[in-house]
Amino acid sequence: MTGAAPDAGTALVFPGMGPCPWESVAGLLTTDPVARELCALADDVLGYRVREAFRDAGDDYAEAVQVGFLISCLALADWAERELGVRPVVCAAPSFGLRSALAFTGVLSVADTITLTALLARSVSDYFDEHHRDVVTHSFARAPRDRVDELIADLAGRDEWCEISCTVDHDFHMVTLREHNLDWLRRRLRSIGALSLYTMRPPTHAPAFAPLRQRLDVEVLDRFAFGEPRVPLIADHDGAVVTTAGEVRALLLDGVIRSVRWPAVVTALRHLGIGAVCVAGPDSLFGRVPATTAHFRVIAAGPRAVTRQAGRA
Repeated sequence: MTGAAPDAGTALVFPGMGPCPWESVAGLLTTDPVARELCALADDVLGYRVREAFRDAGDDYAEAVQVGFLISCLALADWAERELGVRPVVCAAPSFGLRSALAFTGVLSVADTITLTALLARSVSDYFDEHHRDVVTHSFARAPRDRVDELIADLAGRDEWCEISCTVDHDFHMVTLREHNLDWLRRRLRSIGALSLYTMRPPTHAPAFAPLRQRLDVEVLDRFAFGEPRVPLIADHDGAVVTTAGEVRALLLDGVIRSVRWPAVVTALRHLGIGAVCVAGPDSLFGRVPATTAHFRVIAAGPRAVTRQAGRA
């Protein structure tokens, strides 16, 4: 269910990052005044033209694409507050969305968040250039958890590694596995009526990446002074309420090794009395799955909403 006006118990959701073609956010980044200001700030902070680098990137998770996604989410959150009157009492930010939440909640300045996002992108890319080069994360829908567990058990029986990296809904998952098993997985998914979607490189959210967590802790996060969030955050792996700087920092690092469990976030939001969620960002997932729409009124603050309004002005 979608709506235009928030109510008292509203959560702001920054979505995780999926493929984000330049065309999907070009109108926002080139016409929205807040987005343009953020792009100019990013240009100054990073020393290159972010929009042009985003447009010309040939990688779904290139540094400039990640920064552009971050800017898009922050601009859309500002638009939702300004134009829709959204006043969130809590923030949920699965996976990459946590980076947007850092700036929105004041844990880091916007400039520092841009820098952090770029440094994380570089460090993650360097790590996977050296390690786990044969590992990917694959997403699929229409597969109940018990069938997914069977698939993982089948692989384990062949001494092949596979684990769940994200649960978006009861039948929507992402698993991390070795790439040579990907065709087998797709065939098995088809055989149970499931729908294969996107294969992510680099992979994410798996305990095997603990050395990356350690690297990011020392090489990246130690450069920044984290503050307390101005509104609580909901941990994306267990639904815990996060209110301190140390907890936010740990949450960011734990995203490397812990599986995202969106239903746990939904449960936490319901326990807090949330009635509406405003999804600020390019999103085709977290604001649309039944786990979300069955329990909340969804306020979509996406690029199309902004460009439609600009066209009517």
